Amino acid sequence: MSLNKRNGYALPANERLHMDVHYHDYLQLDKILNAQSPESIRHQLPAHDEMLFIVIHQAYELWFKQLHHEVDSVGTILRQPSLNDNSPELQTIVHRLSRCVTILRVLVHQVDIMETMTPMDFLDFRDMLRPASGFQSWQFKELEAKLGLKFDMRHGKEYYTSQLKQEHIAVIKAAETAESLLQSVNNWLERMPFLKEGADAGFWERYIDSYRSSLAEAERNNLAAFEQVFGEAGMNEERTLSPAACRAALFIMLYRGYPLLQLPFQLLNCLLEIDEQLSAWRHRHMNMVHRMIGMRIGTGGSTGKEYLKAAADKHYIFKEIAQLNSFLIERRKLPLLPAEVERQLGFGGEW
Repeated sequence: MSLNKRNGYALPANERLHMDVHYHDYLQLDKILNAQSPESIRHQLPAHDEMLFIVIHQAYELWFKQLHHEVDSVGTILRQPSLNDNSPELQTIVHRLSRCVTILRVLVHQVDIMETMTPMDFLDFRDMLRPASGFQSWQFKELEAKLGLKFDMRHGKEYYTSQLKQEHIAVIKAAETAESLLQSVNNWLERMPFLKEGADAGFWERYIDSYRSSLAEAERNNLAAFEQVFGEAGMNEERTLSPAACRAALFIMLYRGYPLLQLPFQLLNCLLEIDEQLSAWRHRHMNMVHRMIGMRIGTGGSTGKEYLKAAADKHYIFKEIAQLNSFLIERRKLPLLPAEVERQLGFGGEW
């Protein structure tokens, strides 16, 4: 009798719900444990470390799938027309983004396992892999697009999909045209009514005065950058975060001690940690490639270490949030908030 049938007929839904689930079947271990087919075996030149190489990369792809699952769910919540910043939904967003950070840390540490393979071990089977390459990981490219990496900001954008199957290119292009996590965060920040019309018209003037007085002589150019980031005239095609979103994000960073701002601050901080871990993974990967193949080209035809280094230096997704730290001042110099705003930011407050 099959899992869902009895005597050739489909089981009623209530009976299917009560059938025993076996660990082996639930995890589909027949598929997973038989999904490693070393090329060295096929060529009758067995290379012991190819099994490790395959398992690690399969594990990467499974973790990428989980990251997609988390990022998609966060985007769905953020794209709601109204999101209460003192609600369980925002806690869910922070929790799932924190999980993404933890998964990315695991990806970085998996390089430690990979590096137990020596360059000579890798050479035992490397040439049999051509033209396969990690460059062909469409899931990772799609994830970058979902997070907010714009096509125009990609290193090597003219050929970054050149080695992919057409169906995978279509998936990535769809992610590039859909609303990214960074765009959803921008829209969420823009909805926040911090110190808008009538709340305290003089707040930003007082803040700029305090910021100006905090700058060293060599930092005076920061004032022009301040106007570029927070002034409406500074919006251009290269930016994702609008001036209004930047003002809201800076306000959250400055006054994160207030109860209503603690979760929004954790959300922004999670995005910076995601960028940090992605950067750490790229640099570990780059150094590992240099250790393994030196200055040789990658199996997919890229320039190996040089390509990875250029991508690592350029592919910061949440850099517009990170740059806001340039405009912080000491707590003791923060402008006092109006009493009504303080009340709204306290326990039980709601915008």
